[in-house]
Amino acid sequence: MSYKDQIIKDRIPEHVAIIMDGNGRWAKQHGLQRMFGHQQGVKTVHEITTVAAELGIRFLTLYAFSTENWNRPKEEVDALMALLVDTIKKETPTLMKNNVRLLTIGDLSRLPSATREKFEQCLADTAGNTGLNLVLALSYSSRWELTRAFQQVAENAKKGMLKPDEITEQAVAQYLTTATMPDPDLLIRTSGEYRISNFLLWQLAYAELYFTDCLWPDFTVEHFYEAIVDYQHRERRFGKISEQVKEGNRL
Repeated sequence: MSYKDQIIKDRIPEHVAIIMDGNGRWAKQHGLQRMFGHQQGVKTVHEITTVAAELGIRFLTLYAFSTENWNRPKEEVDALMALLVDTIKKETPTLMKNNVRLLTIGDLSRLPSATREKFEQCLADTAGNTGLNLVLALSYSSRWELTRAFQQVAENAKKGMLKPDEITEQAVAQYLTTATMPDPDLLIRTSGEYRISNFLLWQLAYAELYFTDCLWPDFTVEHFYEAIVDYQHRERRFGKISEQVKEGNRL
């Protein structure tokens, strides 16, 4: 039986986040330059986005480019920005056809103007779509996001708009770039690394974590199905004990 056949349709995660790791290593293993790995990774993004939409997942968040990635060699960063523009241009018609809405989290002000303009145009073009929300984390890191949130909280407190006892977990969440999204239910990381690399630190507090040795360009639809099945076999307790969860499920 394939993993797809094992998926329980009424237990699909609402929000899946993915750290797409291993493009460079994949290229090296194949005797190619790193950019070939990134190009192959784009094909994987297309396939996983398509199947996520088919499964009825509401949010798919992909860690595409971190704030730390700006420290990579300039030629690689420039090539990645060019690849992003090219991909947006090619994929926008497919997003429209599949009713996928493109969203973003991160500091877009750091993107080259041409890249930012193309990206913002795609955001506008797909804004009315009501299917899968495809969220690209671009020029993003959690420490950047949390620092920005704390600055905004402090500014509002200084203006008398916010009292200390009003700074609840729910209030903090509204200052994050993900304020309009549910927290991820499942985080997938490829390439065999066991860390979350400054990604959605607040939002992943109760997410189920799934790690695979598979490099991102080799991550297939069947691998994705396998991760979903693994998630569905987990018991999500949120601090409760098993008996409480089972009792709640019966109500």
